[in-house]
Amino acid sequence: MSTTQTPNAPRTVRARRRVLGGAVTGALAVALAVALAGCGIAPTDVIDAGEPAGGVKSPGQQVADVQLFFYGPSGLRSATRPAKAPVDPEQAIELLMEGPNHAERMRGLSSVLPKFPSRLTASSGEGKVVITLPVNAKLLDSASLNQLVCTAANARVPGDKPPGQVTVTVVGDSVRVGPMVCGGNNAFPVVQPTPGGAANSGTGGVG
Repeated sequence: MSTTQTPNAPRTVRARRRVLGGAVTGALAVALAVALAGCGIAPTDVIDAGEPAGGVKSPGQQVADVQLFFYGPSGLRSATRPAKAPVDPEQAIELLMEGPNHAERMRGLSSVLPKFPSRLTASSGEGKVVITLPVNAKLLDSASLNQLVCTAANARVPGDKPPGQVTVTVVGDSVRVGPMVCGGNNAFPVVQPTPGGAANSGTGGVG
C-alpha cells in the first residue's frame, strides 16, 4: 500500500495554525476587554482629550475668583464665582447688587440689600476701602452692612492684606460708618485707641 504524499500539507498546517492563533488572540483580547470593562477601566486606544477642564488653574496662576456675601438659613455666607481677572471692590459690589444667581438661590441664598436710587461706588487704597452710597449711610441696617463690608474686603485691594485686615468705611450724605473689618461672617467696628488710652470704635459700628 503506497502512501500518497500531499505537497501542500505542511503549508495547510501552517495556515491552520495561523488561523487558530489569530482566533485565540482575538478571544483573549475580547476577554481582556470584558475584564477591564468589569473593573470600570475603559480600553486605552486613541482617546480624544478635547478641551481642558474649566475652572482648573495652572500652577502659579493668580486666583481670580470673586467672593460675594449673601444670607442663607444660617446667616451670612460667601458665594464664590469664577472671574477672568481679579475683581476690585467696586466691581464686586456691582455683582453683589445684582443679587444671587440661579445656583446660589438654589442653595437658599438671598440678599437683604435695599434698592438704591443710583449706583454705589467704591475707592480703595493700601489695605482700605471706602464705599460711597447715594443715601444716608445711617439708613443701612447691620445685615446690609455685613454684605457690603465682607464683599469689599474679599475683593482685590492694594496692599495684599488678608480680607480680615482690610478696613472698610461706608459713607453717604455726609455720614460715615466705620471703619469696619470682616471677621468671619460679620462686620465689626475697628477699635481705635484714643490719646487718653481709652478705646473707641468708628461711628455707627455694626453689632
